[in-house]
Amino acid sequence: DFDRMAERLQNLVEGHRRLLHDVSHELRSPLARLQAASDLMHQQPERAAELMGRIQRDIGRIDDLVDELLTLSRLDTGVGQLTSEPFDLADLIHDVAEDARIEAEPKGCVIALDLPESLTVYGNIEWLRRAVENVLRNAVRHSPAGLPIQLKGGKEGGFVHLTIEDQGGGVVPAELEAIFEPFYRAANAKPFDGYGLGLTITRQVLKIHG
Repeated sequence: DFDRMAERLQNLVEGHRRLLHDVSHELRSPLARLQAASDLMHQQPERAAELMGRIQRDIGRIDDLVDELLTLSRLDTGVGQLTSEPFDLADLIHDVAEDARIEAEPKGCVIALDLPESLTVYGNIEWLRRAVENVLRNAVRHSPAGLPIQLKGGKEGGFVHLTIEDQGGGVVPAELEAIFEPFYRAANAKPFDGYGLGLTITRQVLKIHG
């Protein structure tokens, strides 16, 4: 028992150290670009409008990263669990799918839903919205153009089951566990494909909700 406890503490320490390193690494690039853009604006004021667009994009990326880190921190510490309430998950999924269609339409991808009229669950509506959205947006992002994305849901044995299917290349078996670790990017990830926190947040949300 003592050895297991010591091993768990060691893993926690290493995990926190790795997370701190990864956060520093992720912030370094946009901050370096912001510094470079600021210097260029002083040297070449005529390019201010062009450079301002780049600055706003990087500020947006930093803001997204901080937001995801705060969400992950709240999930890890359990903050916000008291806001649980009954709500219709089917309605939430329809809303999330409608937003995702904005990204799917330019690729010619149809998001097809197969849900019962009502799926009442008890939980935190905003956290569950984020969990479903993370996976559905991943499906849209990795789906080949013109192919459908299917989202099915129902109740079975006292649990709600959701399945999101796309026709993309998928994840190699060796990465199936790693993709849920903070800041991990699969080998087939695009150059800027998020910060690698979406699936970590999704797993935490579902774990908290049982």
